Amino acid sequence: RENSSENILSSVNRLLLHEGRLMLAESTRLLDVYLFLFDDFLLITKIKRNKKKYGGSDTSLIPVCPSLTPELQSFIREGGFCTVLDQPIPLDRLILKNVEPI
Repeated sequence: RENSSENILSSVNRLLLHEGRLMLAESTRLLDVYLFLFDDFLLITKIKRNKKKYGGSDTSLIPVCPSLTPELQSFIREGGFCTVLDQPIPLDRLILKNVEPI
């Protein structure tokens, strides 16, 4: 929901532990996703690329939050963005399993 997504990252007590890109196997296709692992939940976002060109303007001049990883900063400068794929997964309900590579 748009109204509740504004408050998702606003907790001053929440810590970002790790973030990064991942390929998510979803039934018959692979999704390019970007994960944010906080100390209380896992947030999965879908990576989208902006197909519009900005009239030859230099996108390297777009201001980006310095706390983001260089990979995510670069992606945003190229016109990309992330949208939340599903509700955040609370860590107390998350089960991790090792699987063999495809």
